[in-house]
Amino acid sequence: MAEGLLRGELKMRGMDRKVSVDSAGTHASQLGHAADGRAQQVCARERIDLRKSRARQVTEEDFLRFDYILAMDQRNYQWLLDSCPESQRDRISRLGSWAVGGSIGDIADPYFGSLVGFEEVMLKLHMCIDGFLAHFIEELKLIEE
Repeated sequence: MAEGLLRGELKMRGMDRKVSVDSAGTHASQLGHAADGRAQQVCARERIDLRKSRARQVTEEDFLRFDYILAMDQRNYQWLLDSCPESQRDRISRLGSWAVGGSIGDIADPYFGSLVGFEEVMLKLHMCIDGFLAHFIEELKLIEE
């Protein structure tokens, strides 16, 4: 959901060809599976198509390939820190820390709940991705100057 929303926001800003976005999990239990039907449903309401999304696990290359690695909760954040080369740890943050107006903490996995949980996650994702993009765009401006 976060990847789809971020991709959509980048596209609206004309930045989708300049920025690489991908999502990955910290555990290998669902490798190759499609996005949850409830996630697809919530995203479809916002014109985000997750039908081609497939689960994959974070790889060592991800720590070198991406400038930002955003964890959804403290457990995944800690797993990423423990798995990451020490020199790359500053790339990792919790997505909830980027929320407009201040940190909202963890964004819980809604998998074991109802559709409402996925809707609540989408609301949190909007707040966090808006805040993250504001920072990201400012950082790009500094680099381009």
